[in-house]
Amino acid sequence: MSDSRRRRMSGGERREQLLGVGRALFAERGFDGTSVEEIAAKAKVSKPVVYEHFGGKEGLYAVVVDREMDRLLKAVTDALTTDAGYRRKLELGALALLEYIEESTDGFRILVRDSHAGTGQGSYASLLSEIAAQVEHLLGKELDQQGYDEGFAAMYAQMLVGMIAMTGQWWLETSRPRREDVAAHVVNLAWNGLGRLEARPGLDPRRRARERERRERRQEKAQAKAEKARERALRRQPPLAPGEIAPLEA
Repeated sequence: MSDSRRRRMSGGERREQLLGVGRALFAERGFDGTSVEEIAAKAKVSKPVVYEHFGGKEGLYAVVVDREMDRLLKAVTDALTTDAGYRRKLELGALALLEYIEESTDGFRILVRDSHAGTGQGSYASLLSEIAAQVEHLLGKELDQQGYDEGFAAMYAQMLVGMIAMTGQWWLETSRPRREDVAAHVVNLAWNGLGRLEARPGLDPRRRARERERRERRQEKAQAKAEKARERALRRQPPLAPGEIAPLEA
């Protein structure tokens, strides 16, 4: 960029440019690994310009972290407050986190490193606690309707949010499978438990209904087959002698 173009940049534009440069460097090197000199050199400005807008590296980092936390919290909050069933809310919440990771990878890398102590800002853990508080509200209603003790809602919310957040960090490095598939599988585990996992989880409720119907039909056929086998086995048994007691079934 030419000197004349840089001189025409407004204060707001310069601030956004510095935020973009700082965000990329913080994501790549972390707070401690990034210097004001590097930020200024990357933005092609002098160090005093950085100090003028943010008071130093700490101020720039604080704004970057605040923006990322607000963006992620809003995305997840919007998903959890959607007019939908509980399972759908969880799916949309998981999707919101995964979409943020995919589309704002630098921001997520900054958040999971945790905020620097010198900034006075919240941490990724505190952000997850805010999300868990919203999930707790949803789970409390669901537990109460199912006849369970809603006093455990806070604990279950922490478990659920922690599971999704850790899966998101793993997915950040693997980028496979698709985020829709990741969301479907994580909610499959959270919603059904290991004992009742769906063989082919998906986000389409109609597909899930068809899969459930097929599973129920298979179970009915298996039960009918087992009953027929039992009846055949009973028929093959020799008649009991007078006074003889039939053996107990296994």
